[in-house]
Amino acid sequence: MDKRFFLKAVAGACVAAGLSAPALAQQWTPSKPINIVVPWAAGGSTDQITRVTAAELEKALGQKVIIVNQPGASGSIGTKNAWEATKDGTTWAAGAAQDLGTYQALGMLDVPAKDWHMFLTVANLPVVGVNASRPWQNMQQLLDAMKAKPGEIKVATAGVTSGGHNAMEAIARATGVKYRHVTYDGGNPAVVATVSGETDLTTQLAVEQAEMIRGKRIRPLATVSDRPLEIEGFGTIEPISKFIPGFTAPANYFGIFIPKGVPPEVVATVQKIWKENIANSAAIKTYATSKGALFAPVAGDAAQQAAMPAIQANAWLLHSTGKTKVSPDTVGIPKP
Repeated sequence: MDKRFFLKAVAGACVAAGLSAPALAQQWTPSKPINIVVPWAAGGSTDQITRVTAAELEKALGQKVIIVNQPGASGSIGTKNAWEATKDGTTWAAGAAQDLGTYQALGMLDVPAKDWHMFLTVANLPVVGVNASRPWQNMQQLLDAMKAKPGEIKVATAGVTSGGHNAMEAIARATGVKYRHVTYDGGNPAVVATVSGETDLTTQLAVEQAEMIRGKRIRPLATVSDRPLEIEGFGTIEPISKFIPGFTAPANYFGIFIPKGVPPEVVATVQKIWKENIANSAAIKTYATSKGALFAPVAGDAAQQAAMPAIQANAWLLHSTGKTKVSPDTVGIPKP
């Protein structure tokens, strides 16, 4: 029986979502609730999309799906707990796929991305969003200010492995600016800190800033990308490549990760749900449209392929700034 299907990922390329569960695997009906460990605080990008996805999974599985927030150590603690749980198929992890490689390079969790079954839902773009009372009206003004006051402008992120920190590091590497890094337990606290004026700006994901952007509490200056982004109720945010010629960044895919070693019928059942339910989910599509994410459900080998560019880019970016404990190529992450 052919378990392959193809989905068009809306992150700049067509991605094939290959399903490779054993042909003889039976439909799985969980006898107890599923726990999905979100390794960040409630309200952030991972928490948001995982809760929407969990509701869709509950309908398909006929079983309760519980979100367990376990922030700490830039997401590695909760992810490690999910990995070390009994592999009966009822404990999963959630997050940004790029973080799995970063944990390896930082020596936080020596489990490569290939050791997880990936089920991705959306791709996210970081946004440079400044407190509405700050004077900078465009990205060039902010970069000029950072050069004039090296290390003084405070940037809020969800920690060293977060999409926000990786985005700011990419900007710093491309421009030579220096900044003051202020870390929080998740994207939502980082955004709240920016709104309150505790920090000057955040480079967290658009989905975490969208409500504050619409409410004019945060002024978006640019996507940390070479592509613009449309946010419902606000309009278009221009790409940072307009100010930094040649700037590019791979798509940051989010989803659910099931440890390899669980019963094959678990994987086969979730793959079937991804093909028949998640790929056609109105709830996830609505979330993506309203929050400024890209609807891009993909699973199996194709999910690994879709996630790898960001895994490579971020692990090597951290290595270039001296933050990693090992060279990424020594843990199976080739240089992009």
